[in-house]
Amino acid sequence: MTERKRAIRPMHPRDPAEPHRAATALELLFDLVTVIAIAAAAEGLHHAIAEAHAAQGVLRFALAFFAIWWAWMNFTWFASAYDNDDAVFRLLTMVIMAGSLALAAGVDGLFRALDIHLVVGGYVVMRLAMVLLWLRAAGADRARRTTNLRYAGGIAIVQLYWVLLMVLGSPGSTAFVPLMLLGFLFELGVPAFAERATTTPWHRHHIVERYGLLTLIVLGEILLGASLALQAAAREAFDARLVHVALSALVITFAMWWLYFCEEEQLHGSGLRRALLWGYGHLPIFAAGAAVGAGFAVLVDIVAGHAHVPLRVGDMAVAIPLALYMAGLWLVRDRFVLAGPAGLVLPLFALAIVALPFAFPALEAIAALAALAAAVRARLGHRHPAHHR
Repeated sequence: MTERKRAIRPMHPRDPAEPHRAATALELLFDLVTVIAIAAAAEGLHHAIAEAHAAQGVLRFALAFFAIWWAWMNFTWFASAYDNDDAVFRLLTMVIMAGSLALAAGVDGLFRALDIHLVVGGYVVMRLAMVLLWLRAAGADRARRTTNLRYAGGIAIVQLYWVLLMVLGSPGSTAFVPLMLLGFLFELGVPAFAERATTTPWHRHHIVERYGLLTLIVLGEILLGASLALQAAAREAFDARLVHVALSALVITFAMWWLYFCEEEQLHGSGLRRALLWGYGHLPIFAAGAAVGAGFAVLVDIVAGHAHVPLRVGDMAVAIPLALYMAGLWLVRDRFVLAGPAGLVLPLFALAIVALPFAFPALEAIAALAALAAAVRARLGHRHPAHHR
């Protein structure tokens, strides 16, 4: 029996130069659980803003989205380096998916009362499986044994921190959120520490594809906002403003897609510093994409008379995350691949977009600026490519 046909195989490293590497059916199934979690976080942000609790909602959305993104990211980068598609890998991945589903179920409690019990419980399940995967990789990949053991140990230690915070911490205390933020810093530090021994053999094109797929997932939240607007227009007394909301959501979705999926390379090179910046720097991009969708849901509530905030707040709920999305793309990509005026397109348009709601109700203008940003960037990008730095 060949190794490929064996139900259990050593977890040897994948070839980082493997041709035609693409997302697997199992990875796409994993993403479905992430869709549920992101939708729950966006819904929580939507209701918080509509009920005039924007500051609280944004903070809790950020906490929830970090937990969702980090679970996705941990598995994605591991799979890029070590997915051997044997029975054990598949089963442990399904265990991780079960934990991720518990995390998604815990998002509502996190929004309502900073209750992290279900979120941490989901992470315990995920982390047990991830530690086993890293230990399998350590046993088969002797060249990166230290790196893989650092991952396994670091993940376990940080998870212990979260369990202690869940048991001993009080959500009502002033220290609770800072302690959560400290936990996030510990999480971010594990890959940075582990990879300094020897970098794992992740596949650049595979990782770029996986990040692109998650971008499509968060953009789907905006399309959901467009659908909500049309449903409201059909269900209640017709209001042309709801049609404007739906059309603006479509234009902004298309512009955000065009800005992300450009001709320039998303990630040039595989150095640790660049990979960490690109990998971690996508957090505000992903979160902003989902937040734009929540902003459109707020606008639907405002126009339909179901919200406790003025229209300007709804415009800001779209404009601010849209500007953050553009700024994030500049941070992780454009400043490396574009030179001259082309490299300034996204920061300048981000500033213009975020300023509009403070001047006048401007949803259509925001959508027009987003479309113009995509057109101008595409045009100037051909003229001003940069040497990769």
